Amino acid sequence: MRPAPDTAAIDELDLLDPRLHAAHDLTPVWRWLRANDPVRRHERFWSVTRHEDVLRVVRDPATFTSLQGNMLRTLLRGHDPGAGRMLVVTDGPAHTRLRRLLTPGFGPRTLGPVTRSITAATRELLGALVRRGGGDFVAEVAAQVPLRAICELLGVPEQDRQRVLELTNEAMLGEGDGSGAGTAARIAQSEILLYYTRLAAERRAAPGDDVISLLVAGGLTEEEVLLNCYNLIIGGDETARLAMAGGVLALATYGGQWARLREDPELAGTAVEEILRWTTPAAHVGRVATRDAELAGRRIAAGDVVALWTASANRDEAVFDDADRFDVGRKPNRHLTFGYGPHFCLGAQLARAEIAALLAELRASVRAIEVTGPVTWLPSNFINGIATLPVALT
Repeated sequence: MRPAPDTAAIDELDLLDPRLHAAHDLTPVWRWLRANDPVRRHERFWSVTRHEDVLRVVRDPATFTSLQGNMLRTLLRGHDPGAGRMLVVTDGPAHTRLRRLLTPGFGPRTLGPVTRSITAATRELLGALVRRGGGDFVAEVAAQVPLRAICELLGVPEQDRQRVLELTNEAMLGEGDGSGAGTAARIAQSEILLYYTRLAAERRAAPGDDVISLLVAGGLTEEEVLLNCYNLIIGGDETARLAMAGGVLALATYGGQWARLREDPELAGTAVEEILRWTTPAAHVGRVATRDAELAGRRIAAGDVVALWTASANRDEAVFDDADRFDVGRKPNRHLTFGYGPHFCLGAQLARAEIAALLAELRASVRAIEVTGPVTWLPSNFINGIATLPVALT
């Protein structure tokens, strides 16, 4: 278990520091902020920690825009290179156009075959881990299943998928802590874009039924195609990977909940939603105020950067009974893991299918889950989750 910081020294905590998020469980920090300073001014941005305030912001893109970026790392640099061209950092008509273009790629007709592939991949990978008695669940299962699914949707050839995963990990851990991580991330981002340049050119010459072909056929520029491919591979892989890993850790930690789930298959649906709430793979989303506004009694000025801490909103005791308890039967569960409103996650059903397949295979083949070594967490203030999870599966 990670230690909690001392809330008495809350003024000294740097929420931008990726090492803080890796080394500490910030649950007490979020609880203190919700109760005492729910819209808190930091030197360069505002922190919003209550569920109701996060909802108010994401419901109002005219006042709080995504057009300059959706994460602190890019917002505090002043811009996002994909702004206005990549789905997650567009608003208004441009966002509507891109969403309409991409939606068929995540509809039932497309996801049906992919879901069957997810089930087969989960059975194969989890079965191998069970036969060996255990291993690193992240590397051997959680990192592989979502990657196979999103690569199938995008039409990425099998032989390229492992390298795509490696580049994705490097690209997402680029917040920089003085160790050269930022440089490695920029190199990885460039390699991903170069890779999709080649793949998009192949689809222009020979279209298929994958999402890249939809983008190419939709009249987007080459740069728009590349940026949205980049967004989909990262978003589609990271959310499910981190939720699956965090879900297995929760089931191992709270054995009574695992026993409930094994005995009652009717809990499968609520368990998926609780894993999504509990893990919250995107710790925050960012916005910029387009005009002066008031939020929880605080004056937000036009141009101010606002960080919506979903990791806190998903533990808000005003919305969730006994919010810090992992409960596979939780109802209702108004978590904000997939966002809300215009920016609700396009791949939500895909992520749910991946977690559901994992739970089904765990119930079918595993009696007990035991953590066998140190759990390490990703050094990031944006993605919230586990880097390594050594387990033994009985």
